[in-house]
Amino acid sequence: MYRIIALEREYGCGCAGIALVLSERLGWKLWDQALTEEIAAQGHVDCGTVEQRAEKVDGTFYRLAKTFWRGSYERSMPLAESQTFDADCMVSIMEGITSRIANEGSAVVVGRGAPYFLRERADTFRVFLYAPHAEKIRRLIASGTHPDEAEDLVATVDGERITFIKHYFNADWPTRCLYHMMINTSIGNDKVVAMILDTIQLLGGVDAPAGAGLRGVALK
Repeated sequence: MYRIIALEREYGCGCAGIALVLSERLGWKLWDQALTEEIAAQGHVDCGTVEQRAEKVDGTFYRLAKTFWRGSYERSMPLAESQTFDADCMVSIMEGITSRIANEGSAVVVGRGAPYFLRERADTFRVFLYAPHAEKIRRLIASGTHPDEAEDLVATVDGERITFIKHYFNADWPTRCLYHMMINTSIGNDKVVAMILDTIQLLGGVDAPAGAGLRGVALK
């Protein structure tokens, strides 16, 4: 039985809304914004700092500067939390949070390397969501993003995720063999949710709280 659903996604494909419906249907905790908040709390920074550095690799200049700092007399000087909270720190925190999520179960987890941290767990159902370029732009504009910004984000964010996964997990993004399903979200959120839940049911079901059910609940 599955206790965790780990979602990876292309930027703009609508994963946040799909994850929300999945968590509501199953009665499970959603680790999306909550994940950002938990990382921020453990890193002693604000959520904005976490969002700026999420799923990115620190620049070459920063990594060189950090190496220099670690080897210099300046390492004895106190730094602000936001200065010490870098990609390495965030990945380390995320690894610990993911381990806790895995122990607790009943969770839908979005991105932040979760499918890779949980890749050895038989109780984790892993899904990759994607969409055509035009569909991602449409969704972003519908959510209030300016068209020019939408184009820029779609062109850059996934490239940063490719670099992040290669750097920290030495893997391609997406790693196709990692996922139970890869779904084109242009079919609509309701159908994506139904496909995920139906496939989980087919493969053994979920360890759901009393009262939660995979069928018979209207999708909004």
